[in-house]
Amino acid sequence: MISTLIWLVAVVTFGAVVPIVPTGAAVSGAAAYAAHQNPVNVVLVILAGAGGAYVGDLAMYAMCRWGGEQLARRLHWLRDPERVARMEKRLRERQISMLLVSRLLPGGRVPVLLAAALMGMSWKRFAMANGPACLLWSTLYAAIGIFGYAIFPEPWQSVLAAVLLVLLISQTMSTLSRRRGA
Repeated sequence: MISTLIWLVAVVTFGAVVPIVPTGAAVSGAAAYAAHQNPVNVVLVILAGAGGAYVGDLAMYAMCRWGGEQLARRLHWLRDPERVARMEKRLRERQISMLLVSRLLPGGRVPVLLAAALMGMSWKRFAMANGPACLLWSTLYAAIGIFGYAIFPEPWQSVLAAVLLVLLISQTMSTLSRRRGA
């Protein structure tokens, strides 16, 4: 179980910096597997997932603060400058809730982190607000893994179901977001 947790932290940290990695699926799959081993291990999966997300978000925030708009344009993060401006406005009004929601919505985290960096949100404020967001995110995805555990008797079935469910949810949310934006 220790090696699984170490890999989970590494994958989620990397995925937080490279947003194409399905980190939610990793947490869900690990939770499904852990639930078959010992249900108490799911708490460790939640903490490992949240820790990886937190470290990755700090790294991403550092990149956004250091590189600013120039780096964002180079990496094609700043496709819609108006969206980032809207995010900055919302962040000024309600920082913590925006960070919480951005962690849960596919494609929402990077624009919010970029907006927070560009508006000059302090490191301390970001670090304190992002902790609960990462914990909530990890708990949600672990719950999806537990759902797979509750339905399927074999660990591999639970893991596969959890991963597929996360990918389906992410794809549906992304499609809805694109339609709403259009």
